[in-house]
Amino acid sequence: MPKIRELIIEKSLLSSALITIAVTVGIILVLTIETFSFFKEVSIFDFFTDIEWTPLFTQKHYGILPLLTGTLLTTFIAISVALPIGLSISIYLSEYAPRSFRKTIKPLLELLAAVPSVVYGFFALVVVTPYLQQFIPNLSGFNSLSAGIVMGIMIIPFVSSLSEDALFAVPKALREASYGMGATRLQTAFKVVVPAASSGIIVSIILAISRAIGETMIVAIAAGQQPRLTLDPTVPVETITAYIVQVSLGDVQHGSLEYRTIFAAGITLFIFTFLLNTVSFRIRKKYREKYE
Repeated sequence: MPKIRELIIEKSLLSSALITIAVTVGIILVLTIETFSFFKEVSIFDFFTDIEWTPLFTQKHYGILPLLTGTLLTTFIAISVALPIGLSISIYLSEYAPRSFRKTIKPLLELLAAVPSVVYGFFALVVVTPYLQQFIPNLSGFNSLSAGIVMGIMIIPFVSSLSEDALFAVPKALREASYGMGATRLQTAFKVVVPAASSGIIVSIILAISRAIGETMIVAIAAGQQPRLTLDPTVPVETITAYIVQVSLGDVQHGSLEYRTIFAAGITLFIFTFLLNTVSFRIRKKYREKYE
């Protein structure tokens, strides 16, 4: 009887793994097939070099660079907000805060990740943007700056929680050895604990970047829907995810060339995220080998 139970559990786990793989392969196949049909009519060279993206206009251009620029701009702003705040929180909770305070404040921080992104989007539009316009008069009603700031607030738990777990997992013997050598708590935190937990910290940062790149509702509501090749955070931009939402909910005919643009944009986003995760895996492996 125990052997039968173990066999059932083993087969169930195997089935779960195979289902996950099958779903992933299915998504990739759908994206690839539709994208291949798209590139039968649009030059892949123009897709990656044209500086205009107007597939829904009379004068059609299919250059992905404006959408890619908008995505990277909002992501950069978000990481610029989340990274210093998230790492500061994680270091404080791990190295300075009392255990009781850590147990109380950490779940409260993680509540930020539970707030629906559409709420963050409206918060950026009706609160953050009007506030920033008091200091930046030429700030547009839709802009990447407020969207990026609020997105950064949203992903703070991804950085702080995972980084704090990595820091907290560092053996106490390393800290005690550092104190025994005469190092202060600050020196121990930044010269011993942080390097030892670097692989986990890098993973948290990459996860936060991936989350920011794939965010939809905040940028769709607060950043605007004007694809433009610019690094100016005060003007409206459009990201890849916001464009996919725009076409999916619009009046574009299914099966048309305009509709297939969302698959080309989607696979571009997939490839970019895949490369990002691959780089993070290489970095994590390198740091693990260094400190093992």
